[in-house]
This record gives sequence, C-alpha cells and structure tokens, in this order.
Amino acid sequence: MESRMLPVPDGLDGERVDAGVSKLLGLSRSRVASIADGGSVRLDGRSVGKSDRLRAGALLDVEWEPERPLQVEPIEVPELEIVHDEPSFVVVMKPVGVAAHPSVGWTGPTVLGALAAAGFRISTSGQPERQGIVHRLDVGTSGLMVVAKTERSYSVLKQAFRDRTVEKTYHAVVQGLLDPLEGTIDAPIGRHPGSSWKFAVVAGGKPSITHYETLEAFRRGSLIEVHLETGRTHQIRVHMSAQRHPCMGDPLYGGDPKLAAALGLERQWLHAVKLGFDHPENGGFVEFTSAYPRDLEIALERLREGLPA
Repeated sequence: MESRMLPVPDGLDGERVDAGVSKLLGLSRSRVASIADGGSVRLDGRSVGKSDRLRAGALLDVEWEPERPLQVEPIEVPELEIVHDEPSFVVVMKPVGVAAHPSVGWTGPTVLGALAAAGFRISTSGQPERQGIVHRLDVGTSGLMVVAKTERSYSVLKQAFRDRTVEKTYHAVVQGLLDPLEGTIDAPIGRHPGSSWKFAVVAGGKPSITHYETLEAFRRGSLIEVHLETGRTHQIRVHMSAQRHPCMGDPLYGGDPKLAAALGLERQWLHAVKLGFDHPENGGFVEFTSAYPRDLEIALERLREGLPA
C-alpha cells in the first residue's frame, strides 16, 4: 500500500478531486477517480468523491495499491490486416474490438499483442506496454494505424503527429443531414462534467478542430468524410454529437439504438480510411487506404436502399 499526506496548495483550491490529486501525485485522473470511489481520498479526515472540490490548506490523505506493470500479451487477431510493412514501421488495419495497447481495465486483444503474436519486433523508447504507439484509435473504431518499429521512426512519427502534419481521413455515417453540407467544427473538448469516461464540448477544454464534407445523403443519415486537425479522445464522436448528428451506432454520444439495430450496427459507424505522412527515413510522402469492414458496408447498403423506413 502506498500513501501520501500533504496540505492542498493554494493553486489547487476549488479544483476537482480527480484532477487536483492527479496533478499532485502524478497518477492518471481515471486512477484517482477509482481510488476516490473506494473511499481512499480524504480531506481533513473525511472521505471525498472524485467530483468534490479541494480546499487550499486542507490536509489531503491518499492511499492506493500500486499498480502492477502492464504487459503486452501476444494474442492472435486474424482480422488485423498488415497493410504495409518495412523495417522502420508497419501500417495495420485495426479491426473493431481491439485496443491500440494494454491499459488498466482492458483484458481484450491489442494491436501490439497481435503484432507480437505475428512475430513483429518493436524496439522503441517509452513505456513497455506502449512501445511503437504514436497514435490510437478507439476500441470501437476500425481503420488504419501506423506503429513505429525503430527508435528513429518512433521519434519522427511522434513529432509529426504533434506538429499536425499527418493527414488523417475518416468516414462516418451520422444521423440526419448536416447543415451546411461541409464545414469546420472548432469547439474545445474536455471531460464530460457528469461522467469520468465521456468527453464533451466544454469551456476550458482543449482546442479541437474537425473538418467535414458530406459524401452521400440518405433519408435517415449522411455519409461524411472527416479530416482532423487535432486528435482529441473521441473527437469526431463528440463534435458530431454536439451538432445533434451523432454517429450511427454510438449510444454513448446520442446514437439511436433502434436505428442502429435496423442497420445491424453493434458499434459506431466510424472508420479511419486514409493515413498519410512523411516517411520517417527518406522524408517522401506515403499514403495508405483501407476499405470499409463488412459490418459497416452492410449498414451503408441498407441506408442506400432506403432502410429503415
């Protein structure tokens, strides 16, 4: 068991418990929320919840079990397609239901685990369970990912994503018809004030910019192409929901479950179709594309046929 006892500094007065303790102790915000839910965060001897507020000068007492180091478990994922492979990086088509890397609470397959099972060697710096990961896709989102295989490619690609020079193109099917048919959504995204696992457009959130264009319009929805200028967690899903056009099959952000069922969707209709970046070794621009997975293609065909009524 680890513990810390210290006064709350003036700079954290009024801060949420999960955010403030995270800054003080260097633990993730979700980890602090879990500790608080277990009653192990106390202010002046009284247990507080994750959304309670810190008070400057109050005695903060936190106890937690140290986490065991995460490990990459080699697990075969037959649906994971190797789109391109060379000594410095590999591009994969991540199927739905697969995480990018191991994380607390996730027990399913990962991209790194699938690559390990297939005999790939990833040798980069950083946390062992995240080696080679320069960007991520949600578990429920399919599409293209690049994984660095060497230290140089990791450094170059990581910086390219920071500098926003990587071209990331997604296709999404959203409910309703966007007005205007193409445009830019510039709205800050942060954690949802009422949920620790959701995000929302909130004042004070991180700058987030999404460009979209309608490709096809149907009676019940639209197929759109999306280009991301920033890469916030759940960015497309949050921005589309904020426009009252949630991704079909995405009940977390307002998708209609009856409509999803009629289309045979068991996840959000969102796919990373194109990924382009400067080659980490020779600097030449490279670009990769991915076809829609079968479940998304079936749902799209049903929309084109005029279903559901």
